[in-house]
Amino acid sequence: MYIAVAGNIGSGKSTLTRMLSRHYKWEARFESVDNNPYLEDYYRDIQRWSFNLEVYFLKERFRDLIAIQQADHTIIQDRTIFEGVYVFMQNNREMGNLTQRDYDTYMELFTQMLELVRLPDLLIYLRASVPHLVGNIQKRGRGYEQTIQLEYLENLNRRYEQFITEHYKGRVMIIDKDPLDFEHKPQDFAQIVDRIDSTLFGLFSEET
Repeated sequence: MYIAVAGNIGSGKSTLTRMLSRHYKWEARFESVDNNPYLEDYYRDIQRWSFNLEVYFLKERFRDLIAIQQADHTIIQDRTIFEGVYVFMQNNREMGNLTQRDYDTYMELFTQMLELVRLPDLLIYLRASVPHLVGNIQKRGRGYEQTIQLEYLENLNRRYEQFITEHYKGRVMIIDKDPLDFEHKPQDFAQIVDRIDSTLFGLFSEET
C-alpha cells in the first residue's frame, strides 16, 4: 500500500509519519528539507527562488513515487507530489512569484509525470489553524522558517482546503490537529490509529 500524510508547514506531518511508520512497521519517506539546496534562499527571496525550489521538490517527489510504486511493501510518505503542485506551486503563482512561462513549463512537466504515477491508497490530511502552525514552527526553531509571513501560511491553508475538497480524487482522512497532541498523548495517537484501522482494514467503527 501507499499511504501519505498531507498538511501545512508546522502541522505535524513528519511526526505523524514517523509514529505511524513505527506503529505499523511501514517504511517512511520524508521530503528533502535539511538537504534542500534552495530552501534557505527561497525564504530570503521567495520571488527569485520559487521556480528553482518547486522544480527541485517536484523532482524529488517524483523520484520517491517511482520507488514507492516499485516497492513490495507499504510505504508512508511525508507530503505528496499532488499538494506540492496544487497547494505550494499554485500559491506561489497566485502571489506573483512565478512567471507564466515558468508556470507553464512546470505544469507540462507535472502532467507528463502523472502518466506514470498513482494516487495514495489513503491520504491523511492534518488540518491546523494558523496560530497552531505558528506555535509549532516557533517550537522547532528552524532559522529559515522564522521569517515566514502569516499571510503565506493563511494562503497555504486556503489552498489546502481547495485541494482536498475540489481537486483531489483519492480517499482522504481529515484530522483536525488543533485539539490533538498525538506526539505526547497516547490516547490521541490511538484515536488516529483506530480511524486508520477502520478505513484500511475494516476494524472498529469510525466516528464521523
